[in-house]
Amino acid sequence: MSAKAQTTNAPLIEVALPASDDFTHWRDIARLLVQSGVEPECVLWNEPGGDAGLFANTSQLPDPAPGAPPPRANRKFMQMAQNAILHSDPSRFALLYRLLWRQQSNLQVLDDHADADVRLLEQFDRTVRRDKHKMRAFLRFRAVEDKDTGGEHFVAWFEPDHHIVRANASFFIRRFANMRWSILTPQLSLHWDGTVLREGPAAQREDAPSGDPTEDLWRSYYAAIFNPARLKVGAMLKEMPKRYWKNMPEAELIPELIAGAQHRETQMVLEGEDLRDPAPLTLKETHRAVIECRRCAICELNTNAVIGEGPEDAPLMIVGEQPGDQEDRTGRPFVGPAGQLLDQHLTQAGIERRAAYVTSAVKHFKYVQRGKRRLHQTPHAKEIDMCRWWLEAERSIVKPKLVLALGASAARSLLGKTVSIASARGRPQTLEDGSELWITAHPSYLLRLGDDARAHQAHLFARDLTAVQQRLEELT
Repeated sequence: MSAKAQTTNAPLIEVALPASDDFTHWRDIARLLVQSGVEPECVLWNEPGGDAGLFANTSQLPDPAPGAPPPRANRKFMQMAQNAILHSDPSRFALLYRLLWRQQSNLQVLDDHADADVRLLEQFDRTVRRDKHKMRAFLRFRAVEDKDTGGEHFVAWFEPDHHIVRANASFFIRRFANMRWSILTPQLSLHWDGTVLREGPAAQREDAPSGDPTEDLWRSYYAAIFNPARLKVGAMLKEMPKRYWKNMPEAELIPELIAGAQHRETQMVLEGEDLRDPAPLTLKETHRAVIECRRCAICELNTNAVIGEGPEDAPLMIVGEQPGDQEDRTGRPFVGPAGQLLDQHLTQAGIERRAAYVTSAVKHFKYVQRGKRRLHQTPHAKEIDMCRWWLEAERSIVKPKLVLALGASAARSLLGKTVSIASARGRPQTLEDGSELWITAHPSYLLRLGDDARAHQAHLFARDLTAVQQRLEELT
């Protein structure tokens, strides 16, 4: 330490923190204490509601030592500390200050994974990150009538293990930006009106509604994706502990699904059938459930669900791969460069887009960040299959006579297997509901080609759409 440390008989300095999750306040006080040469043993950290020390010195904080340099801390510590401070263990403040103090003489202290303090910091960081994920995955909104507007207001109840509610607020604002919602917890409540986030007092479970019509859809969805052939009860309980079940409408199905897993597996093997039953309600309710869905890793990217649009009785359904950057920002399918190219070809083929139902196989934008740009990433087969149920729900409601799949991902979402566009394009296939499937390239494929190759592929694309238009006239 460049600053002279206090002697061991120095009085205790008590720090009263204004909030249990206030990292900024802790950081500012910790910096001051380090510059003042106050050793970790001389600091008593108290969060709201904690017991004050009997012999603590509650006088003003000391002034920094003359000429003391700014405290040092590496980026890894700062990132982990912002999570660890949300932990419920009251010793977390003292732990973080000890590690900050130690970094003044050894900036690489976090590289020693055998160190007791480092191990505890890693545990706190890991536990809080897991609790954040649980809130994002297992929180369920239920619709109630908004007394002020007469519209819908969505209310959810959640019981976190740690002080993560404020830290998770930005996730729910981004994910449900266009909804009016409230999240109630035993710690505090959050209220979003579409523009401003307000904070309210702690709540009780009884303050939240018990159900709404979309819960039948959630139950059907969960039963659909429950795979008895891959059932591992221990792993499932570790990922989704029982204490979360009471807030999740689909969880009431779990005991029955587990009990019948062996029978279901046998039936699936013997019959070779897909036992799923979408049983959707309406497009509005399906879309609401899609917006709330957080069943795959793509949902953790904090993007918006882009749902289908078009007439509910459209004879033509157009299915793309996934939303892109502009679709994610606007919340509408096919509005970016690929969508504009698609519109041009649809018009040339005599297909009216507004008469079609346009959607995508995957409902969230999968990307990788490169500087300020978000670069498209192709969804994996498992991610396409996970989202397939939503597309099937849309199809069962719209009941199109003809479905046009743009690209291999869209084709897989409709057929349940990967096919070659070159071999499948230009000819109809009959789906299980009797509708016809036509497959062609995705317009974004054309955009990636050079001029000569693009001209050839554009000719094939135009030919496919013309064939679809002619067949649509025959069917309608």
